[in-house]
Amino acid sequence: MISFSHAKYVHIRLPEDVQRLELMGLFNAAKNKIKYLLKHELSDSMKKRLEYELERIERLLKDYKVPEEEAMKILKKEFPNLPLEKVKEWESKGYLDFILVNGKKYYYRRFVSNLLFLCKDDEVCLSKKKELESREDTRKSREALKSHVLEIINSGREGYIFPRKVRVRLKVSLKPRAVPAGELVRCWLPFPRVGDQQTDVKLISAEPSEYVTAPQDHPQRTIYFEQRMPENKPLEFMVEFEYTIHAFYRRIDPSKVELYDENSEIYRRYTKEEPPHIIFTRYLKELAYSIVGDEENPYLKARKIYDWLTRNLTYTYVPEYCTFESIPEFVARNLRGDCGFQALLFITLCRIVGVPARWQSGWYANPTQKGPGPHDWAQFYIEPYGWLYADISFGRRWRELDKRLHEFYFGNIDNFRTVFNIDIMSQFEPPKKYIRSDPVDNQRGELEWEGGNIYFDKFETQMIYI
Repeated sequence: MISFSHAKYVHIRLPEDVQRLELMGLFNAAKNKIKYLLKHELSDSMKKRLEYELERIERLLKDYKVPEEEAMKILKKEFPNLPLEKVKEWESKGYLDFILVNGKKYYYRRFVSNLLFLCKDDEVCLSKKKELESREDTRKSREALKSHVLEIINSGREGYIFPRKVRVRLKVSLKPRAVPAGELVRCWLPFPRVGDQQTDVKLISAEPSEYVTAPQDHPQRTIYFEQRMPENKPLEFMVEFEYTIHAFYRRIDPSKVELYDENSEIYRRYTKEEPPHIIFTRYLKELAYSIVGDEENPYLKARKIYDWLTRNLTYTYVPEYCTFESIPEFVARNLRGDCGFQALLFITLCRIVGVPARWQSGWYANPTQKGPGPHDWAQFYIEPYGWLYADISFGRRWRELDKRLHEFYFGNIDNFRTVFNIDIMSQFEPPKKYIRSDPVDNQRGELEWEGGNIYFDKFETQMIYI
């Protein structure tokens, strides 16, 4: 059975025979090759890497599940009268996200959205994007955020300001017969941390009524439940909580920035490598130092990295984080990824050049919307100012729309957030026995039973403002 620790070996390179078979789309052959290798004497790390790969393949195929015929129907529905030549053009430019599985194309489940993100030079795509951008709900949420950020900037206030009280209900529903009736299901739901910009966290209600909450400063905080699976019915876990979230704003004078005490706990902890994802590869080190050049001021180093990333990266949706070997390396080589991917590259590049940096994540919760959605960003540490914020994906987006907000998201943060995590790949409290559906982040809930982990496709997560 795959344990929690297996995910920490995902960065170890696979045997070339296995890699080649996967690149050819021969996943069954790759699995057979792995099973053959596992019969031999291997190091513990390679054994766990190969065992994890068997699980990773199954998870990857759940994301790339749209057969070519269905994908073409979806494209024709989204783009009426779309000529076949246009589809071939998009494919030749790498805009259509698919893999080969036994000789057939299977598309990523969000391939249309990624097409629109990547396709920046095509009238068909631009017309569709303009249509989506003009929707009233999109316009309202964008204007609400812009108004909020400009109010912060123009207020003349600094520090943790503009407190906002929020109440949310989070519910997870395990599908009927996902596990045998009568079996005990263990559930961890994300629960707000106390610290930094978030205060006054209160549990309003929970079902089941017996639960365990992790310590308020746990790096990936959760509330834990146990419940037995009913027969032919869904199994539900629910928590309702309230918290106060603050915006943060601070004007930084680069001339007052101090060099670090390299023996301090913060410096040692947040400038080190953390496999599998925060690794200082040769390419990432070369990239980091080429970006910062001969700059010695830590704040200006981080600013150069922020500017380079927001200038060069493209936002795209990605398959589940558990299917990637090295997230920062993927982003740096492909120049695309979602909010968490971009944040992890920022963190890794900062650490390489000696700027302490860490993860922060939870939800983005625009008050014009019915409910929040998962979101990730970063923090970096500057003496004597302390922890500052960097939201790369927001900064990239507002670079195109409003430079004031692009500037804001280097160092500062809005109050449309919920914070659950300040680290990646932390073990839960109480600990999870089997590998998580998302070993990196903690935003949607995690389930397991005695037979192993219960993957995302077996349950639904609902987040609602009260």
